[in-house]
Amino acid sequence: MLTIYSSDHRFHHGVELKDGAITESFEKPARAETVLAQVRATGLGEVVGPKSYPRSSYVGAHSERYIEFLAGAWGEWTSTGRTCQALPLVWPVRGLPSVELPQFIDGKLGLFSMDAGSPINAGTWDAVCSSANSALTGIDRLSAGMRAAFALCRPPGHHAGREYMGGYCYLNNAAIAAQRCIEEGAKRVAVLDVDFHHGNGTQDIFYDRSDVLFVSIHGDPAVSYPYFSGHADERGVGSGEGFNLNLPLPKGTAINEFEVALRQAGAAIARHAPDALIVSLGVDTFEGDPISHFRLRTADYLRIGEMIERLGAPTLFVMEGGYMVDEIGINAVNVLLGFEGRA
Repeated sequence: MLTIYSSDHRFHHGVELKDGAITESFEKPARAETVLAQVRATGLGEVVGPKSYPRSSYVGAHSERYIEFLAGAWGEWTSTGRTCQALPLVWPVRGLPSVELPQFIDGKLGLFSMDAGSPINAGTWDAVCSSANSALTGIDRLSAGMRAAFALCRPPGHHAGREYMGGYCYLNNAAIAAQRCIEEGAKRVAVLDVDFHHGNGTQDIFYDRSDVLFVSIHGDPAVSYPYFSGHADERGVGSGEGFNLNLPLPKGTAINEFEVALRQAGAAIARHAPDALIVSLGVDTFEGDPISHFRLRTADYLRIGEMIERLGAPTLFVMEGGYMVDEIGINAVNVLLGFEGRA
């Protein structure tokens, strides 16, 4: 299987506000490096760099003003004399009368973010562009006839909505790839999110559309980040009603329960009959992950890959979460090996 990877991800290494303190982010460069090492160790296939794409390639999944904000945020931040990483300090919560675009960077950071875990620094824009470009390169390979590919994206993307960043995510790599696939002539695309955390951003982008089916298996948002989306009754709106399927699972979920949900997800995807399948591949469902609470084991990821392969669609895997760095490479690549029948 082809892997698309860019070392430009190293330009972004952030901090986050957690437990009342600014600490090093769980989302760190070692995550991608560990996965890449395992790709090479297992002989998964060729590793190539992404093509370059214009900023307009990200518009569609995201709004033009959000892309403009991301591209210019660090310059606006440092023009105020600050050199620390940029984090928001105020959000437009329910009841505030205005959601107009502020002129000052502090207001923009709040408007375009959902949490204080996604900082912007000098290298963030270059890193997130390389991540999105990896997904775009992968979907272009599928459009050219390739059966499957792996976009080793970092930073991840599935928490980034049409007009907001959050959850370590800035550009929604899977959604950008799905949008390009549609623009290139696909009638239907499915996005399957198997990350522990609900892909709220992907849901937000496609919630009113019927051409992209979004299916997410994740921790119950009553007790798990992102808390405010991912419930089973969120089914889409307008023409998108019935094209959004959330399968929340309780604390302690192991492979048997996960497989039940994955079969349900597969049935929905089969009904949609997509021209392409995009898998938001998070492995923070692992039993030792520091910010999650499922109990999947390393061998289980082979089984997940086998089940995804049976869906029979051209498939792009897009790397999302997984924060036990010592195990993320083995677990992520196991999904790909299982998909290829190399378990």
